[in-house]
Amino acid sequence: MIRSVRRSLTALVSTLAVPAVAAYSAAQAPAPAAPTTVIRAARMVDPKSGNVMQNPVVVVQAGRITSVGANAAIPAGAKVIDLGNLTLLPGLIDAHTHLLQNYRGELGGDDPNMILTVTTMSTAKRALLGAKMGREDLEAGITTVRDLGNSGFGGDVALRDAINAGWVVGPRIRAATRALAAAGGQFGTVQPETQKIIEQEYAVVSTPDEARRAVRQAFYDGADLIKVIVNTGPRVVSLDEMKAIVEEAHRVGRTVAAHAIGDTATRIAAEAGVTSIEHAYTVPDEVLRMMAQKGIYLVPTDYPAEFYVDAFASSSLTPEQKRQQLEGAKGFAQSSAARLMRAVRAGVKVAFGSDEYYDTPGRTRGQASLLTLQAYQEAGMSPLEVLRAATVNSATLLGWGERIGSIEAGKLADIIAVDGDPLKDVKDLQHVRFVMKGGEVIKGAAVKE
Repeated sequence: MIRSVRRSLTALVSTLAVPAVAAYSAAQAPAPAAPTTVIRAARMVDPKSGNVMQNPVVVVQAGRITSVGANAAIPAGAKVIDLGNLTLLPGLIDAHTHLLQNYRGELGGDDPNMILTVTTMSTAKRALLGAKMGREDLEAGITTVRDLGNSGFGGDVALRDAINAGWVVGPRIRAATRALAAAGGQFGTVQPETQKIIEQEYAVVSTPDEARRAVRQAFYDGADLIKVIVNTGPRVVSLDEMKAIVEEAHRVGRTVAAHAIGDTATRIAAEAGVTSIEHAYTVPDEVLRMMAQKGIYLVPTDYPAEFYVDAFASSSLTPEQKRQQLEGAKGFAQSSAARLMRAVRAGVKVAFGSDEYYDTPGRTRGQASLLTLQAYQEAGMSPLEVLRAATVNSATLLGWGERIGSIEAGKLADIIAVDGDPLKDVKDLQHVRFVMKGGEVIKGAAVKE
């Protein structure tokens, strides 16, 4: 009887073991090689060196670049993307975006738009808006962004994670969650009864200890970095608070982006040792020298004068009002251009940031964002300097210099292609013909077997 039971158990174990052993053997077998894709074009620009490679052959496997060479042999069995007379460049990197906002200029500026957005749109709905804006960025050639707040409670983190998981198509995202700020954040006057809405956009800090807690909370909420609104009108984060923020972020190897405009705010940000200062439309030479010495990036969110008029166009304006609006925009653009060139001459590192968050008639989010590069060129930066700002400099600022920012073996296959020669005129970047992100073709080009 006992022997009979043992035989039955042995037979059962043997029956179960056969598929298990087979599964184990299959798991140990070498995985099939990932498909190989080759991209060919007439030329390729290297923003690092400024060199142009003729007839480049870029080999991509498993989302990464495995080799790059002029007139190189094409591996057997590779799928070939022949881009003909186009010029290859690394994917562009926008270091200052707000994908979960899309304000309307005709409503009258930031204050009414912010209140309308925060009070009528859930974070989930804003994340879906961000998916649309992100797709438009990607199709314009912006393959990576640093999204700096104004995204509700964790909307940017949710969008980042959804893109990483392949649920939606969009650029890689470094997310900041809610920005830290002094009382009121960037809201205009809000009555006491409704000030609770400020918490949806900003973590308000009033002491160094509160600042440290806010940094820790942001990282718990999924932030990749910290964004600080150093000043809004007379409301300014103190130097002690800024130092606490920077120390707490740096303690865990994270960076700090500081919205700062004017002598006091830019000085506080620079003295605290932030990673980048955003905007800085007004900044003294002394602070620029401090930024250069400490390696603090300037992210100038500039546009051509005509853009400001188009973005805030209103049919109710008289011809005279429109003329005055254009003159004011030209003055602001000229002032911004002068500040940018002072920074360049001082040796400050510049990274591309659009700060685009308005709906621009006739342009997608990505197309409008790339006008910033045109403004840099019109200010006096060379096309190569502009390309570096939008690729290698932004990649380093984001902490991803080893992953993106150039077309090199080992890096992620983020590649775009344009007509013309962007080393002569960066406006050619406004008409991207081909986009690949991580080895996946997003826009343009047929694959030849």
